[in-house]
Amino acid sequence: MGVESLSPEAVARLLADEEIPGRSSLLDRERAARIGRYGAMVGSRIERFTRQGRCMDYARELIRRFETENRSFPSGLVLLADQLEAGQGRFRRVWHAPPGGLWLTLVLVNTLLPEHGRLYPLAAGVACCETVRHYGIEAHLKWVNDLHLGGRKMAGVLVETVRGERFGEEYVLIGIGLNVNNDRFPPELADLATSMKEAAVAPLILEEVAARLLSKLAWNIGLLHEAEAEQLADGRDPDDLAAPLHPLLAAWLKLSDTIGRKVVFGFDVQQSPQYQAMVEGIDPTGGLLLRHHHTLITEYAGEIQYLD
Repeated sequence: MGVESLSPEAVARLLADEEIPGRSSLLDRERAARIGRYGAMVGSRIERFTRQGRCMDYARELIRRFETENRSFPSGLVLLADQLEAGQGRFRRVWHAPPGGLWLTLVLVNTLLPEHGRLYPLAAGVACCETVRHYGIEAHLKWVNDLHLGGRKMAGVLVETVRGERFGEEYVLIGIGLNVNNDRFPPELADLATSMKEAAVAPLILEEVAARLLSKLAWNIGLLHEAEAEQLADGRDPDDLAAPLHPLLAAWLKLSDTIGRKVVFGFDVQQSPQYQAMVEGIDPTGGLLLRHHHTLITEYAGEIQYLD
């Protein structure tokens, strides 16, 4: 489906086309529509900038402004920049963000219970991977949500929470940097980064990729809300080991190449690697299960590097 320009309407059209994979029954169509309604706020308002310092910082400024003016924040707001002058990833690492890529921040007013809200980082990673794979690019997710192709990074996700100073409202800021048509990188990144254009051997329509990414974000965030509603309706304990696998975790497992890999783990793995381990899986909250010698460790924050 072509999208000539990025707009909430274009995002909504793509979201309406989403279906439960491999299913076609009326029940599944009704569920797909329900998931779409839960996620429909994503991209319902889009602000685009030719140039921005850092969208995450501007999002914080907007939150303060709305609270000062006693206005309700438009949950699902997307801030999209053609170019970032001060792009940053984890630990304030510089993120190269020239024209040609997608540099955005999604701002959500968090209404999810903690056991579902902590899956936001995985949901964002799944959305990025599904978007890229739509174009025939077989990228994979590395825990938590780094998107890579052949060991070279194509997208990064940074999720932060902000507590409103006036009302105590919790906001979730999802920052995404996706290399689309930007295929020239600084020398220090030349062997570490890649782009969709480089993988597809052709430029892509940036607005179309953006609309598709937002529709995938809407779908996967809607999936979080739908799973929470199902759990509350059933009265299930979220920590029940016999409970069905969370649908978002199932989607992440299909797209990741992390399970079974030998890795080095660290909170800041580049500067302070802590230990080597084998990855055995992820737990119901998205924590990484690591086998270190004879001990099984669950890590809920940090990062990994592949050793094989």
